[in-house]
Amino acid sequence: MEKKDIVSVQSEVLNLEKISQEISAPEAGAISIFSGVTRNHHQGKRVIKLEYEAYVPMAEAKMKKIIEEIRRKWKDIIHVALYHRIGEVPLQESSVIVIISSVHRRDGLEAVHYAIDEIKAVVPIWKREYYEDGSTWKENEEWRHKHKC
Repeated sequence: MEKKDIVSVQSEVLNLEKISQEISAPEAGAISIFSGVTRNHHQGKRVIKLEYEAYVPMAEAKMKKIIEEIRRKWKDIIHVALYHRIGEVPLQESSVIVIISSVHRRDGLEAVHYAIDEIKAVVPIWKREYYEDGSTWKENEEWRHKHKC
């Protein structure tokens, strides 16, 4: 069986069902999913939308490195998909999707947790939050912690 590694940084809407189908495999006992969506509030402020910018070639290269590390740490992983949206992301739409199929659930769940933390910590994607009273660029806690700022 050939294992699939899919990375994409794109402006199109992320389709959870379509990506899940790409990652499905008859050998998989689990398909583990994380979908990060735009919520309507942050630190007491009403959020209207998010906007992401990225240096796409470097972002996708970093995402491929994350998959390499996943495959090194968890042997039961079958397929991996890491997607991040750029541009405007309205409320309740996904900005990031991580889907991993695995033989057993534990490896898949642990790998999904690792992947989203690493995406936020090392992938050059920048988020701007738009509030009712203005906007601000946001720094990820994971990035700050990993880089000890």
